[in-house]
Amino acid sequence: MSRSASLIRVRWPIMAWMYSRAGSWSGMGVSFHRQLRGSYAAAPARKSGRGRILFHEKAARPFGGAEAEEDMATRVRGSASLKVLFIGNSFTARNDLPGLIARLAAARGKTLEHRLISAGGASLRTHWNAGEALKAIQSGQYDHVVLQEQSTLPVKNVKRMDENVRLFDEAIKAAGARTVLYMTWARQHEPESQQTITDAYASIGRELGATVVPVGLAWQRFLGKHDRPVLHDKDQSHPTLAGSYLAACVFLAVLFGESPVGLGGEVDGLSEKDLTLLEKVAWQTCSSTARRA
Repeated sequence: MSRSASLIRVRWPIMAWMYSRAGSWSGMGVSFHRQLRGSYAAAPARKSGRGRILFHEKAARPFGGAEAEEDMATRVRGSASLKVLFIGNSFTARNDLPGLIARLAAARGKTLEHRLISAGGASLRTHWNAGEALKAIQSGQYDHVVLQEQSTLPVKNVKRMDENVRLFDEAIKAAGARTVLYMTWARQHEPESQQTITDAYASIGRELGATVVPVGLAWQRFLGKHDRPVLHDKDQSHPTLAGSYLAACVFLAVLFGESPVGLGGEVDGLSEKDLTLLEKVAWQTCSSTARRA
């Protein structure tokens, strides 16, 4: 049994959460659209000033009050099954993030088949030079390839990061898959660097039309209002289990178009209150990012 399997035991939610709604968004600030059944399906679309963002006005309702809570807790119908390759380092490997995402997806009736290629402290260029990741991409087995850059590179050398992502993106597209960028978070003692990290991922995401998973923004939102549960580990860099759970919830929302709110799971070391808070922050982050787009 994997570490994540022992940490999280997800039960099926009450089927009353079911709500007929479909949606997807990709490339934070790049493209976002929702098509809702019934009256929402006919809602007029609006084109953004950036020229590529299409979404239905009625889908982008602000959160607040009882209606907001109900909306966040609804099921959002997305892809039923995905094969995803994760390429990164300990920010992805810690607490088995891919396994956590798979178990959250299963709680929403979805399937995530995943493989992780990871090396401690590795940048994307390290993975490119090693060749294993490229070989896996070229196998053509995957729907999405998640790229996680070394956590400080977006701050120290964004040009290098962009070069690394472009290398992989070309190979990913040639293999018929989609590039997904895992936006990470600022170190605990340097919270101001989150804006630089966010800008780096958003910029290359716009350029390539890649999907950006705004985990760093979810961390920033959470840390701006809460100090428990703790997201940073003792090294002030890596995620605690709570930090990885928040990341997994954001991935669930982006990859599957599913709300993580009300999953009804059990995670060792996290209370039900903790889980609910993390789930809501993840969903709020993705929803507000889509509205801004």
